[in-house]
Amino acid sequence: MPVSGTIIVFAVILILALVTAAKGIRTVSQGEVWTVERFGRFTHLLQPGLNFIIPYVDTVGQRMNVQEVVLDIPEQSVITRDNATVTVDGIVYFRVMDPAKAAYQVQDLRGALTALAMTNIRAVIGEMDLDQTLSSRERINSALLAILDGATDPWGVKVNRVEIRKIEPPENLIRAMNLQMTAERERRATVVRAEGAKTALVLEAEGRREAAFRDAEARERMAQAEAAATRMVAEAASGAGGDALRYFVAEKYVAAFQAMASNPSSRLVVVPMEAASLAGGVTAALELLRAPQGTVAGAATMGFPPPAGGAGPAGSVPRAGGGPWNPG
Repeated sequence: MPVSGTIIVFAVILILALVTAAKGIRTVSQGEVWTVERFGRFTHLLQPGLNFIIPYVDTVGQRMNVQEVVLDIPEQSVITRDNATVTVDGIVYFRVMDPAKAAYQVQDLRGALTALAMTNIRAVIGEMDLDQTLSSRERINSALLAILDGATDPWGVKVNRVEIRKIEPPENLIRAMNLQMTAERERRATVVRAEGAKTALVLEAEGRREAAFRDAEARERMAQAEAAATRMVAEAASGAGGDALRYFVAEKYVAAFQAMASNPSSRLVVVPMEAASLAGGVTAALELLRAPQGTVAGAATMGFPPPAGGAGPAGSVPRAGGGPWNPG
């Protein structure tokens, strides 16, 4: 055989060997699992790393991603139980647990999950009122998770989480809800103001009642003090009898007349007719205080006793008219 023919045969064998090696050696990346098909039938899986298959007999079927995958649920309009239309979208987190099932039990895994999630979102929200839909996201998420996880188990898929991302009512419904919320807040504010006014009135009434109790108590104590003072004066005057009482009355009368006369705004002072007799009574009272005890008798003016010894310069008491007192 010529040399050129030998070189050609060697080159063909080398190329065939390289192609055979390329078909029999497979390197799988981390996070992926490949399926192997022999004449179109699934035989086994290729794990991450270096793998060998039979060239020209075995072929790589599906390359499955076994990491957790985020699947967007497209936006769709959903009607609630009370016939309100809301726009809803969401996110589904799933992971392939059995690559063989995920590859051969369902034709389009992502499309099947999307359709299943959209259908069940309509079913779950359709059983709820609008207010429940807007305030029960966790309830919706839990219900969808249970439904999707159970439905995808034959596919070898584990649904880890379902999140409703947006629940948006129409514009006119949003305006109505805003009006309702404003009215509710105004009602609460009115109630709070009314309760505050009520509390203020109650506190004011309690304050007036307490003040009335204190005033009554003060008047009672003042009356008790006046009664005690009156008793003390009566006890002090009991020795002199009516004469001492008349003396105290005269003293008060003189003090009142002095206050009236000393008032700078008074230009005219009216002297009562009894002023002369008052002066005589005061003089008699002073003599009464100077006289020795036990030597007085009844007087004609104001009832004060005369001094001992009868009339005279040392024993005379001026009359109410201004002259000396004469016992008769």
